[in-house]
Amino acid sequence: MCWLDIRNADGVKEAIVEEAIHQRVDAIVAADPADLAVLPPTVKKVLFPPAEPLPEKLEPADLVIVSPAHHGEPAELAHQYPDVEFGRFVEVTDPDSLEEACRAARLDRWSLLAFRDPTKIPLEIVLAAGAGADGSIITQVADVEEAQIVFGVLEHGSDGVMLAPRAPGEATSLTAAAAGKPADLSLEELEVTAIRRVGMGERVCVDTCSQFRPDEGILVGSYSHGMILCCSETHPLPYMPTRPFRINAGALHSYTLSDQGRTNYLSELGAGGKTLAVDSTGRVRIVTVGRVKIESRPMLAIDAVAPSGVRVNLIVQDDWHVRVLGPGGTVLNVTDLAAGMKVLGYLPVEQRHVGYPIDEFCIEK
Repeated sequence: MCWLDIRNADGVKEAIVEEAIHQRVDAIVAADPADLAVLPPTVKKVLFPPAEPLPEKLEPADLVIVSPAHHGEPAELAHQYPDVEFGRFVEVTDPDSLEEACRAARLDRWSLLAFRDPTKIPLEIVLAAGAGADGSIITQVADVEEAQIVFGVLEHGSDGVMLAPRAPGEATSLTAAAAGKPADLSLEELEVTAIRRVGMGERVCVDTCSQFRPDEGILVGSYSHGMILCCSETHPLPYMPTRPFRINAGALHSYTLSDQGRTNYLSELGAGGKTLAVDSTGRVRIVTVGRVKIESRPMLAIDAVAPSGVRVNLIVQDDWHVRVLGPGGTVLNVTDLAAGMKVLGYLPVEQRHVGYPIDEFCIEK
């Protein structure tokens, strides 16, 4: 969930609210009920009043976030205002307030948490304490970058974040960060038609900050309209240790899938970048690139064809330890491939221009 805090957005409040509504944020947070009155019913109206007695009328708020020390307990206030939902605000600054946040995560319908220290360990503790509870945890963040981190804490993340935008545009960035992982892909079985030694070239090893699963890799291909699923070095090798974070991916000119629907050349990847890990069923997750290693090696071209007739090509290092995935996650050494064998691949529909999908005439060969 994305909440936008407009309590201190003087001067840009109107523009921020307009963008927030257009981007379909989940809630807008205000200190004055009058700021909520102009909002459409498509957005949740959250009142977060200052540390003073609650206003006499809470309408049109759907939810009121209160600090128990100043406003009273949410459960007691709910009896006084039966038409309004209440949530608890906790600022975590020490062990006692951390324990209060843990109780709120377990028991309250809504918990808005602010953490004074930059470490995410207190949030991890709260998320673990509230695991399986019915309530929602919203974490206050300073910027979109912190929101991305909060969404990934303990691989579960906070149920939502609250951001106070400094300028228009941040609502759009926040909703993009909250979109989560990209959609899973529909993989196809491609039939190998030829294997060719093509001489020397530069191949790219992509080392990521994640550990790949045995049936997981990245999609790589010479053409934007077809890619083959390259396997990680998760599986044992006779002369070297496994490197489950690595994909020996292919020649540096090759395309691979990145986040937000883009492609990148392998040569464009670098430390801190993003690429897509894909497993043999088409499940997708975003992984961070830790390093790219480019070295000159003998190269092998793999030609394959899809049932639809689309032709696919992948050029990889000509070595037994380089592998691709076949049906059911079968691990195939590229030097053992032969015409008629099946490999897993993906056929993007659109052509590409600087990595973005575009519907235009284009021939690749």
